[in-house]
Amino acid sequence: ALDNVSKCYKQYDRPVDRLKELLLPGKVRANEFWALRNISLEVEKGQTLGIVGRNGSGKSTLLQMIVGTMSPTSGHIAVNGRISALLELGSGFNLEFTGRQNVFFNGRLLGLSQEELEQKFDEIAAFADIGSFIDQPVKTYSSGMFVRLAFAVATSVRPDILVVDEALSVGDEAFQRKCFSRIQAIQDRGGTILFVSHSAPTVVKLCNSAILIEQGELLLHHRPKVVVNQYQKLIYAPAHKVQGLRAEILKLNQLVEASESQHQGHE
Repeated sequence: ALDNVSKCYKQYDRPVDRLKELLLPGKVRANEFWALRNISLEVEKGQTLGIVGRNGSGKSTLLQMIVGTMSPTSGHIAVNGRISALLELGSGFNLEFTGRQNVFFNGRLLGLSQEELEQKFDEIAAFADIGSFIDQPVKTYSSGMFVRLAFAVATSVRPDILVVDEALSVGDEAFQRKCFSRIQAIQDRGGTILFVSHSAPTVVKLCNSAILIEQGELLLHHRPKVVVNQYQKLIYAPAHKVQGLRAEILKLNQLVEASESQHQGHE
């Protein structure tokens, strides 16, 4: 659950301005960039939520705050359950360690004991299917090998909530099928999934609902097909029509919220 969550980054023209602001409070020396503004959202247990939006819209920032690697500037986030995340390529891995060492290191960060990891290691290695590279430093891996191992570890903990940020796009088709099969298994046992992707068919096929984020604002929360259609309209619209289209999408979202509120009132 996210309640009015915003994230602001301060941008300084010179590094010394950051120091001056710390030592001489009272004068603002930074430009503020709001990556996210006033995001309110509830994701129920067992739901698969698709998150779509252009690059730079705030999707990854949102996920990092949900996972807990970043704090919101304002607002409140509540997460109930064990969360496992596959964010930007390589997060949580030490490039100098071997794949085997990273399995144990990353697995401990995700809450598994040494004994549990020893029991699961063969299963993780088999899913990653990178052969003898498991004993080579991760810095020698291709992006495909990297994500194979990262996904194998992230899903081995049997998470209540799985967060996937566009990572599967680097895998080949056979590996993607394996991943979606494992995601289906998490769904079948009542797990919750937050899924960022630019692939419209995948979002429609995999998700129960979806949100559209644009310039840090949540424009629409609706059925995946409706959200994807509005997203595609937005990205292909001529520049002079974008603001009008944003207003139309926000109006659609307000109608959806009003309808849901009315439905809940009748119940």
